[in-house]
Amino acid sequence: MEPQKEARTPGDLVSRRSGPSRFQTPNDEERQEGDTAPAEASLGAEADGACADALWQLPVEPAERRPECSRCSRPQKVCLCPFLPLHPLHISTHLYIIQHPAEENKVLRTVPLLAACLPQDKCKVKIGRRFSEERDPELSTVCRKSDTLILYPGAEAANLEEFILDSPIYPSTIIIIDGTWSQAKDIFYKNSLFRLPKQVQLKTSISSQYVIRTQPTNRCLSTLECAAAALSILEKNNYIQETLLRPLQALCSFQLQHGAQIRLSKEHLLKNGLYPKPMPKNKRKLRKMELLMDSVKI
Repeated sequence: MEPQKEARTPGDLVSRRSGPSRFQTPNDEERQEGDTAPAEASLGAEADGACADALWQLPVEPAERRPECSRCSRPQKVCLCPFLPLHPLHISTHLYIIQHPAEENKVLRTVPLLAACLPQDKCKVKIGRRFSEERDPELSTVCRKSDTLILYPGAEAANLEEFILDSPIYPSTIIIIDGTWSQAKDIFYKNSLFRLPKQVQLKTSISSQYVIRTQPTNRCLSTLECAAAALSILEKNNYIQETLLRPLQALCSFQLQHGAQIRLSKEHLLKNGLYPKPMPKNKRKLRKMELLMDSVKI
């Protein structure tokens, strides 16, 4: 009589196949666990990829800029219009500001404050690095006029106050370059148009009131300060300078009250042994620093 075979259910088959064998060695168990690790890693990577895809599909909202005042171009919460003249100053001189593109979006720029104080037809801002007769016929015409001046310091520049006393033609237009000193130098020397007008400079011993930005020397002035001094000389009216400086003083005062620090000039730092940076290794920059140090010694 044949021995009866043990009855097996489907559940027994599953449990026997899936469960560990009683003859399994520890190495076998480790091998099985190792086989499952890549599968789990691939599942995790797929999940991360799915999450990343979902993030990419989310709508992106553009960052909202703080609403600006239409007159002074400052954020409305820190508007400087109370320090501007009620009406644009009455002047006869035409002012052209040649602004380097890098200055256009700076938060603490002074040109918008200057333009807000003057009539629109007397103050024009030209933004760019290169200018020519083809690109800007209006500016080309202005530069060729005999009564146009350009304010840029140098060995060939005449003192503005002395020049207007001796000039047979009284100036009606003045051009000022807005940018850092290296940017202004690049614009002046790489645009032949700007060497057509008579070159003048300011002979002044006053220090800049724009104390929240570092200047090379104590005698370096911001664009607004240069325009204020030049217009007051050309218009023979000191009230113009006082009025134009008022919003700049308010700007600096507000920034200092909210965490900004007074920026001393490089000249002052070198003179008092406070310059925090090592001397530059670049030969051109080193030469500039040496010239600055020589001027401090004088």
